[in-house]
Amino acid sequence: MNIGQLSRRTGVPIDTVRYYEKQALLPAPVRSASGYRHYEDGDVLRLTFIRRAKTLGFTLEEIRDLLALSQAHDGDMSAIRAAADSKLADVEHRLAELTRVRDGLRTLVDACPGHGALGQCPILSALGGDA
Repeated sequence: MNIGQLSRRTGVPIDTVRYYEKQALLPAPVRSASGYRHYEDGDVLRLTFIRRAKTLGFTLEEIRDLLALSQAHDGDMSAIRAAADSKLADVEHRLAELTRVRDGLRTLVDACPGHGALGQCPILSALGGDA
């Protein structure tokens, strides 16, 4: 299949496919005599893996590590679980931080009447003063 077909099958834009090739996340495809890229079903699976890992928040470097671990056929799944567990802890930390930010903003918005002089604005006062 060509790059357009691969893109349609995986939902990954063509430019992103090329980028993943440059980053060595996707192996360089076989090229036809005319220079067109030719992809196999294994490329579809790999690109789908990359796309799904990205939606779960894994970085490209983490995805590279996961792909390497997945190639170790005699390996143990503990390394994959450890990587996912680490990502989960990171997501939970970010959620806690976002919750703290949301609560702080909610307090400021609730304290502001939304009318009157700027000098009396509780949001500006909490942020450090002068507008």
